[in-house]
Amino acid sequence: MKALGLRVGRRCGDAGSATMRLSDGIGMKAVIFDLDGTLVDSLRDLAESMNAVLCRHGYAQHPVDAYKTFIGDGVAMLVRRALPDVGECAQGLSRCVQQLAEVYRANCLRNTVAYPGVPLMLDMLRRRGFRLAVLSNKPDPLTKFMVAELFPEGVFDYVLGAVDGIPRKPEATGALRVAEAIGCRAGDCAYVGDSGTDMATAVNAGMLPLGVLWGFRARDELVAAGARHLFATPARLADFLHSGGPGR
Repeated sequence: MKALGLRVGRRCGDAGSATMRLSDGIGMKAVIFDLDGTLVDSLRDLAESMNAVLCRHGYAQHPVDAYKTFIGDGVAMLVRRALPDVGECAQGLSRCVQQLAEVYRANCLRNTVAYPGVPLMLDMLRRRGFRLAVLSNKPDPLTKFMVAELFPEGVFDYVLGAVDGIPRKPEATGALRVAEAIGCRAGDCAYVGDSGTDMATAVNAGMLPLGVLWGFRARDELVAAGARHLFATPARLADFLHSGGPGR
């Protein structure tokens, strides 16, 4: 399946060459990836961990697939979405967030693996000269731990999860912090993710929004949030970036 090119109009004040670069991926120097649903399939471990917390409190558990719409906006939001509408107080919510953190930290690698084709894609991009990074709404220590456990050392130039003082995606702050850390301008970066939150992050940061269809969210959500191109496989994404990457 070929990537779907989604046309966009020129923004006021943009140079034509800049619009073409963002639209077609020409001249991209760096690729920043979301983690869950993009690089790794973590759905089952997240779902089972949250269900264990719900069970502790006597609440009904959710099917694993239901968590596809719960994940992506940080731990606290995942808990809010999973809890029943019973007017959970702030203290109770905080307790559930802490319990989820503890349970998930102990089980985050039980079933979680890189999606098929992702390691090869990363290797291809690395060999092509791209700078690679990860930006996730998952807590920063856990993001760094999982990346270190699931991918070879040196694949990524920078990894950033949720930290105090940096607004979570879709705010642009984290993405811009990553771009600065790897020595690139925002306009030279593509942001790759599987959710509307990811696409909005890229748009807000002035990066190229690239959506993947092997993750947790649907095509329509990605398009509505501003995805310029959609990819059915990591190989298609690698081919697209390779054709317009550094030195081309």
